[in-house]
Amino acid sequence: MAVTFKFVNYGERFEPAPGTLVLDVGMKTVPGIIDHHHPDAEPECTASLIVKHPHLVLDHIKPISAIDDASAAAPLTFITHKLPDFDSLASIFLALKLIEKGDVDSSMEKIAAYTKLVDSASLPKKIDLSGTPYAVLRALFSGSKKSEEEINRERIEEGLKFMRFLYARSEEGQDIAENRKMFAGIDRYERAVHKVEGDYLNYLADLGRGLIIRLRLPTVDQKEGKNVDGLVVTNPRSFLVKEWARRDGEHPPLQEGFAFLMMNFGNSRFILGVDPEKGVNLRGLGTLLNQKEAEKRKALGRAPGLPWYEGNCPFFNYRIIDSPQDGTTLTHREILDAVLSFGEGEVQKSSSSGRSGTTT
Repeated sequence: MAVTFKFVNYGERFEPAPGTLVLDVGMKTVPGIIDHHHPDAEPECTASLIVKHPHLVLDHIKPISAIDDASAAAPLTFITHKLPDFDSLASIFLALKLIEKGDVDSSMEKIAAYTKLVDSASLPKKIDLSGTPYAVLRALFSGSKKSEEEINRERIEEGLKFMRFLYARSEEGQDIAENRKMFAGIDRYERAVHKVEGDYLNYLADLGRGLIIRLRLPTVDQKEGKNVDGLVVTNPRSFLVKEWARRDGEHPPLQEGFAFLMMNFGNSRFILGVDPEKGVNLRGLGTLLNQKEAEKRKALGRAPGLPWYEGNCPFFNYRIIDSPQDGTTLTHREILDAVLSFGEGEVQKSSSSGRSGTTT
């Protein structure tokens, strides 16, 4: 089967088309389009949706086993978001495996279950990050200086090779969730393991440049607010800053990990998120940022742009916010002020200057 790939912006909408599978984008869940980012989706990631509902693939693409001459299988195009991540890569692999086999097997289920933990940021805090596929794949991808188009292609090639590796190890009966020995003897994977270990020093450098804040955030049950520590980092050097921050029991004032993290990359993309383990979310903050975005665009005489993504799907439940795909007019300071206002917050410590106790 000839397979091609197309990469699009997050949040793009599609309609089903023959010979095309749209994964981790599309804003609907129907045969031929499998996405979990819309309000009507189940609380699943794309990979787990494929395993839970294989008809979403098989009702749209005929399995190879049903074709008399496999070499005559029609070409297949995959559409996913640019800079494909663990979920989009696992989804492509599982869809291909499903088309090949015509059914779901136990190793596919294990990959989907692990991907669901990864995509929901729910990996157990006590696991060794250097022994988990998520961190190793992130290490393989980190630091590339190539163009976005080249990165997309390399991620597909490396990511699918990695998923085939995980599938083979699972078929051998190995644990794929946390198994450092699994990567032994394979040079590129061993280098990635060591890169994960060294990344903690990058996190400490980010922490040293960052801003520690205290917020009172709404709880998932909407009964009361909860005080949490937050970390604000500009252009993080660590590719696992989120994981290290949430595991950090030493530097946050409450010593319970940083439950809130705000990162920005350049001045174009801002990502805000909370640890699902803490039972809080950011419901309402996305609405506030969209209001401020609209007000500033109007004041600047600029046309309305794309909205901030609020995490308004059952899987994320308002735990993540992402800036508009066409960029934001808001500055870092304006976004931080909105966060502090929303969370009745205060600055606990500006690590770069050593100041603490500054309130809004």
